[in-house]
Amino acid sequence: MIKFICYPKCTTCQRAKKWLDDNKIGYELRDIKLDNPSLEELTEWYTISGLPLKKFFNTSGLLYKSLDLKNKLPEMSEDEMLKLLATDGMLVKRPLLIGDNFVLVGFKETEWENFKFC
Repeated sequence: MIKFICYPKCTTCQRAKKWLDDNKIGYELRDIKLDNPSLEELTEWYTISGLPLKKFFNTSGLLYKSLDLKNKLPEMSEDEMLKLLATDGMLVKRPLLIGDNFVLVGFKETEWENFKFC
């Protein structure tokens, strides 16, 4: 089962959920604010995704800005960044769509349309 990790109040997450529903793609919904991803989960997702770790940060979020992460991240190790992400779901870019062998970060409709979910 695909995991759809989102913040229900986020309009991008709402659009992504509607897209999944419209395309009849089954998923298990998880609220990132109520059920923060663990360090182990984030490490696994980062590894599977092949993306730079910075792509997992919600750079437009208030918490990201208040912690001045724009200036701090370049000095941090991957381990430090993963541990920081695991402290608060609001630091994590969302939505996350996670399958057995893929991780999609954020919602770009064209990217999702071209992705093979089978």
